[in-house]
Amino acid sequence: MAGGGGLPARTAGTGPGGGRPLVITEDPLLLDDLLRLCAAAGAEPHVHHAVPERGGAGDGPGGDGGTDSAGPPGGVGWDTAPLVLVGDDAARRVRGAPRREGVFLVGRDLDDPFVWQRAVQIGAEEVLRLPDAENRLVDRLADVVEGAGRPALSVGVIGGSGGAGASTLACALALRAARGGQRTVLVDGDPLGGGMDVLLGGEAAEGLRWPDFAASRGRVGAGALEESLPELHALRVLSWDRGDRVVVPPAAMRSVVAAARRRGGVVVVDLPRRVDEAVAEVLAQLDLVLLVVPGELRSVAAAGRVAAGVRMVARDVRVVVRGRCRQGLDAEAVAGLLGAPLAGEVPVELGLPGRVAEGEPPGARGALARFCDGFWQRALGPAQGVPA
Repeated sequence: MAGGGGLPARTAGTGPGGGRPLVITEDPLLLDDLLRLCAAAGAEPHVHHAVPERGGAGDGPGGDGGTDSAGPPGGVGWDTAPLVLVGDDAARRVRGAPRREGVFLVGRDLDDPFVWQRAVQIGAEEVLRLPDAENRLVDRLADVVEGAGRPALSVGVIGGSGGAGASTLACALALRAARGGQRTVLVDGDPLGGGMDVLLGGEAAEGLRWPDFAASRGRVGAGALEESLPELHALRVLSWDRGDRVVVPPAAMRSVVAAARRRGGVVVVDLPRRVDEAVAEVLAQLDLVLLVVPGELRSVAAAGRVAAGVRMVARDVRVVVRGRCRQGLDAEAVAGLLGAPLAGEVPVELGLPGRVAEGEPPGARGALARFCDGFWQRALGPAQGVPA
């Protein structure tokens, strides 16, 4: 295995943490709106007039008397709440509070030119103006209910040419991430690929498939999605059924992939070579796309056309060279011709198809497993661990 420098190293999410949001406001109309939106998201907030002291009782800097109308005092503090919604009326009273993530300034005046200045003063990461931002706010509140932390590290795999081995690599990446202790979801984004559940030997496993989500609109519950999918080799798989339906609307694609990412861990998506509107919705959510290319000129030429479509949407595209290079090429030359960094080289394992036919999942052992382990070590960081 070679290459792969500069991968987007990060720590994948560690999963649910839960908690109740903190609301700071004295504006009765704004409070009614916020309580309504909290109820829509299933969140039970703590409400204060000013920054609560550590532990949730009393006042913080500049406060003038705090109350908790949604739970007993002492339940939450400025530094412990998973999300803080500061009403525009309360911005002055929370000035001087310690800076932290997850603070939002919420108001109802759509034309106030000074709201951004107040947001900067309190360290808010975003301004939410109602009613325009109601959907955005409900999403964030629902994240709190579900315990969403850092989104999953999301990696797409796409073949630069036919028979490049992208689906095999996607399966192996997901398997090695799961064996390394990561919460892992493998998404089959290619309706004509034959089914990732088949490749993993689980076509008869119980659980939902893509056609069951075709009517999805808006937010899909992350926990409910994970529990509904077949579990194969310690990972969750969203694949296709054996029916005739091969189209999922772009909105459903967007909602389902977003739900899978909210649970943290790792999401691996096997992508078709054609970038249509639904695939573009997936690409826009991925941290990294691996373009799998055999090391010969015809495949590189085909991969160039695929790469051009992927780059229109994806933030980061890397090349994986599969098999022995020919016609005077090497892996660095292939990546150079495609104008993308080299993520590594994967040798062809002659015995792999036979082992898969006998029920062994791709990546269980051998050179492919070693490549995937090395990839995750670079992408997730050494603290995350991979199988020995």
